[in-house]
Amino acid sequence: MSRSYPRVPAQAGTQSRSGLRLKPWAPVWGGALLACAAPAFAQQQEEPGPCGIEVQFSEGRCGRSFGIELPSDSLVVVTAARAEQDAREVGQAVTTLTREQLDRRQTQSVADLLATTPGITVTRNGSVGGFTGVRIRGAEAEQTLVVIDGVRVNDPSSPGGGFDFANLLSTSVERVEVLRGPNSVPWGSQAIGGVVNISTFSTSTALRTRAEGGSYGTAFGSVGGTVATGPVLAGATVGYLTSDGVSAAAAGRERDGYRQIGGAANLSVDVTDGFAIDLRAYYAHSRTELDGFPPPRFTLGDTDEYSTAQELYAYAGARAETGPVRHRLAFTLADINRDNFATSAGGVPTFLGRGRSERYEYQVDARLLDALRLVAGAERENVRFSDGNLRPRTGISSGFAQLIAKPIKPLTLTGGVRHDEHDQFGGRTTLGANAALALGGTVLRGSYGEGFKAPTLFQLFSNFGNRQLRSETAENVDLGVEQTALNGALRASVTLFTRRTRNQIDFRACSAAERATPGSICVGRPFGTYDNIARTRARGVELGLELRPVPGFVVEGAYSHIASENRSPGANLGRDLARRPRDTASLSADYRFGFGLQLGGTVLMVGDSFDDVANRVRLDGYALASLRAELPVGERLVLYGRVDNLGDVRYQTVAGYGVLGRAAHGGLRLRFE
Repeated sequence: MSRSYPRVPAQAGTQSRSGLRLKPWAPVWGGALLACAAPAFAQQQEEPGPCGIEVQFSEGRCGRSFGIELPSDSLVVVTAARAEQDAREVGQAVTTLTREQLDRRQTQSVADLLATTPGITVTRNGSVGGFTGVRIRGAEAEQTLVVIDGVRVNDPSSPGGGFDFANLLSTSVERVEVLRGPNSVPWGSQAIGGVVNISTFSTSTALRTRAEGGSYGTAFGSVGGTVATGPVLAGATVGYLTSDGVSAAAAGRERDGYRQIGGAANLSVDVTDGFAIDLRAYYAHSRTELDGFPPPRFTLGDTDEYSTAQELYAYAGARAETGPVRHRLAFTLADINRDNFATSAGGVPTFLGRGRSERYEYQVDARLLDALRLVAGAERENVRFSDGNLRPRTGISSGFAQLIAKPIKPLTLTGGVRHDEHDQFGGRTTLGANAALALGGTVLRGSYGEGFKAPTLFQLFSNFGNRQLRSETAENVDLGVEQTALNGALRASVTLFTRRTRNQIDFRACSAAERATPGSICVGRPFGTYDNIARTRARGVELGLELRPVPGFVVEGAYSHIASENRSPGANLGRDLARRPRDTASLSADYRFGFGLQLGGTVLMVGDSFDDVANRVRLDGYALASLRAELPVGERLVLYGRVDNLGDVRYQTVAGYGVLGRAAHGGLRLRFE
């Protein structure tokens, strides 16, 4: 069976638009978290990273942004303009997650850290390894563009072209940037909800290992490091995860396990002054046990099915600097193979998908004047997939240009245009503009962004395909303010946004009469086809908080209220979109004592949502609490442990699918300089 969301039979339920429905004990966990993390006494400030701050800059160039030395407390982001830019000059909402946060939270899956990010909700079909979708600002999971080391990794073999976060472990990840809102000018198709930009590149010349074990037969480990010799910087990381899990079907009894081995490698060579070559690769092989809909009841339950996936992402590029101009020329590859099996069917796949995307890119980053910068590029993408019978292919040729201007020192204006020419459905022009005004510790932001998503090959050419499909389109406006105070110890932000999506592709059922009507798109279809029939709207507010009141004490918080509504004509007009909780909140706190012990915890609160478009199947809100501790032993070894889902809460993010209960894990980290 496919790993896409199944259609669960509708159940009677009461329509509810209530906000956060929390269990009575939820505030208790929040109080316990703050109590355990409250500082007992002060300690020395943690040492800064190699760039003078906690994060590293793009391409490992500390403090460089277009040849200009930045202050040591400046944070550089890449995702907004697809080029290095001081975060205070970006008019869009961008959140940066660092290696330090991944280690502090003891994160295995990147999706678990994303779940505590403003504007993001995560759903999972079952336990570890089940299909994991990330939605940004209430958009579809398939409308989130994911980039790993410069490679677009959305799956061309899947019906909707989404990325499965289940297989993205933290072993190789150094940095994650999350841009919220449409941003198709620099990034092209699929950036309707936003962009998740992941980097595995590290400039830290050290060897790091991690090993952990815990509940549900879980074992997790990784080893990796980076070496620098003259003009050569090379690094590699390998990781492994295995878990017995729980039954993917909530009503099932057998455990559905998961295992993965994967890693990343990179090589950067400064051939001459101003010219460098970059090679990167990411690979993961996974096996996930599944549940299906066995006869005679055909409801979700135990089956002997499993799925395998092989994912290969590769980047080969060259960088050159000629005076005030930077050039980048690259070839990228995303190759994804997925197969489903049933033990009772022998070794013959019950489903297979082969997807491949090849991209050729050229980008220029030019300082035209002291206060004017041009970022532009040209791209060609060739995509193909096969399900064993069909082998369609298509391509997109694209060009974009952005101007970044600073008419006065505190004000940054960015505007751009992009044109994409699709081999199948024709052209699409996209616009975007944003502004950032930095006044001391206050940054005011505003942006208008357009996004689009091209139909997938499955939507165009499968038995259910429609070659007359148009691209999905979106328009977004957001306004925000970020305030830094207490000499940088406090950083808070609030963002308001609204987005309209049109021509959204959805599956349309075809009646017998429509299939027999000449000229109808239903002629020759089995029982339905894809069509541009859906419209949606999302409005909301996002709050972010980072507080470091005393050295060693870190508090991070997030809150989002997002109203995602179906605006398609018909019976479901005005209803909530499926699996979009209106309210989510998280609070995390960690404190390191003077003798090295660190205690912390996280509370994640998710409000009510619905599992179906008719809003008949309700998913109750829930609150999850976790506690963690770590203790350095000498200069190289750190012992750690945590308890997840402390309250052993039973909840569902997808109706009918099981989740992990209370789980304890312990492990160690080793670092050799």
